[in-house]
Amino acid sequence: MLNVSQREAVELIESSDIKFVRLAFCDVFGVQKNISVQAAELARAFEQGIAFDASSIAGFRDPSHSDLFLFPDPATMTLLPWRPSRGGVARFFCEIRNPDGTPFSADCRRFLADTEQLLAEHDLRCDIGAECEFYLFKLDENGNPTDTPLDRAGYFDIAPADGGENVRREICQTLEAMGMQPERSHHEQGPGQNEIDFRYSNALSAADHVVTFKQVVSTVAARNGLWASFAPKPIKGEAGNGFHINISLTRISDGTVPDDPVLCSFMAGLLAHTPEMTAILNPLEESYTRLGRDKAPNRVSWSPSNRSQLIRIPAADASHQRMELRSPDAAANPYLAFALVMRAGLDGILRGMTPPPSCDQNLLDVSAETANQYPDLPADLNAAKRLAAESSFMQNALPAHLLVAYTE
Repeated sequence: MLNVSQREAVELIESSDIKFVRLAFCDVFGVQKNISVQAAELARAFEQGIAFDASSIAGFRDPSHSDLFLFPDPATMTLLPWRPSRGGVARFFCEIRNPDGTPFSADCRRFLADTEQLLAEHDLRCDIGAECEFYLFKLDENGNPTDTPLDRAGYFDIAPADGGENVRREICQTLEAMGMQPERSHHEQGPGQNEIDFRYSNALSAADHVVTFKQVVSTVAARNGLWASFAPKPIKGEAGNGFHINISLTRISDGTVPDDPVLCSFMAGLLAHTPEMTAILNPLEESYTRLGRDKAPNRVSWSPSNRSQLIRIPAADASHQRMELRSPDAAANPYLAFALVMRAGLDGILRGMTPPPSCDQNLLDVSAETANQYPDLPADLNAAKRLAAESSFMQNALPAHLLVAYTE
C-alpha cells in the first residue's frame, strides 16, 4: 500500500495510466466487496462519496433505508499487479457513511479504527501478525472446483511432493508488489494445505493485509488452474485452516513493552472473554468441527510453549514479547476479530484481571477429568451465538447492529 495523501492519490492516478479505481469494503462477515469507478471519479469520491445499495450487502440495511456512501482511504491506495499494466487498476479500502455523513454503525473497518483509538487513550498500541492457512484444490475439466487437493504432502515437505511451492512463490511476489512483506511460507500439515506469514503491523493495517492476502491467494490460485479454500475444515479428518492471531503491546509514549502485570492482565481478559467472542472468531457451523482436533483448542487455557492451548506465549526476546490466540479460523472477519481481541485485553487491564496457572499438558489427549478443569469453548455455533447474545461484555464492546448480525 502506498500510504499517500488524498491530493497525492489524485495526482498519481492522473499522471499514471490508471483507468479504473476499485472502492473496496467488507460486509459484516468479512467478505470483500467493491465498486469499480472510472479514474476521473476519484476526486468526487473523496469529496462526496460514492453511493451504493446497502440492502444487497449481508448484514447492512433493509430496502427501506438502503443508501450508503463509500469514502476511499487514501493511505490504502495500491495497484493490482495482476491487472493490465496499461489501463491499470488501483484499489482503496473505504469508510462507509450514512447519507448525513455520520459513520455507518456496521462499518467493521471503522470499528477497528475506533478500537485502536480506545487503546491509544490508555497509551497502548497493539501490533498484530496473522497466520492465515489455506488449501489448494484442483479444478475439473470444466473449470469447476473439486475436493481433490493439489498434493498429498505434509508439514514442511518440499517439492516435488509439495505441489504448492511455485504458487506460494507467486503469491509472495504479488504481495511484495502490493507493499506487503511476506516473511515465511511453507506447506502445512494437511494435503494441499499452505501457510504464508507476513510482517506484523498496527491492527488496522493487519486486517487490511488479511483481506488483501485472501484476494491475492484466490487470484493467483485461479491463474494457476486451482482454487483456494479458507474454509475452517475443507477436508474431513485433516487439519483445519487456522487464523492464529499474534498480539504484541507497546506503550505509545516511550515505545517500550508494558511490564508483566499489564501483559498478564491483557491475556487474562482475552482468556475470560474468548468464549463469548467465539461466534465472531468461529462464525460457521463447520468451524466447530475444527476445534478440539489437530492442535486447535476447545478449552480456555494458556501455555508458554504448548501449541494445543487457547493462548501460547512463543519464545522471543524481551523486546518482542507476544501472545498467540489459536482458536480463530480463517472464516473470521479480521476487522471484528482484531477489535474484539483488543477490547477483551483492555478490559482485563482495566479490571486488573489475573490469568489462571499455565497448562503445559495437551488437553486434547488427557483424561476427561483433567480436561474438565478448564472451561470449554462453545461446542457449536448455536451455543456460541447464545453466549454472545447474553454476554454483557459483547453488548458493551460490539455495536448492536453487528451483534445482532452474528447472533440472530
